[in-house]
Amino acid sequence: MGIIGFAILLGIAMSFSNNTVEENNDETILVIKGDVIMPTKVSRPGCEIDDRCYVPSLILTKKGNSVTWVNEDSAFHSVTSGFYGSPTELFDSGHLDPFESFTFTFDEVGDYDYFCTLHPWMKGQVTIE
Repeated sequence: MGIIGFAILLGIAMSFSNNTVEENNDETILVIKGDVIMPTKVSRPGCEIDDRCYVPSLILTKKGNSVTWVNEDSAFHSVTSGFYGSPTELFDSGHLDPFESFTFTFDEVGDYDYFCTLHPWMKGQVTIE
């Protein structure tokens, strides 16, 4: 096959590839913006070394504001008030599936520690002014 034959085949292949692409505009994807993210691979020990289990692990906001956590990992996680082994029962997301979120409104000034019930190395803190 010569250069002309190759060019014709390439042109035919490109025309088929342009015609087979379909857009599905019927499907809606909900994107939740979180204040705190649980990124990928934090279900394994080690994320605590460089403080990336919850991003950010420390968050500051005002009384009456809500904080939303989003699980962007492929593993289940939780957001539970207190420390591993000593939950305070103020808030508990339960187990969050991948890409699920949890929102809590803070009505009192103070520091609120939280952790993941499934992965004890995951911890963070919300400070309310």
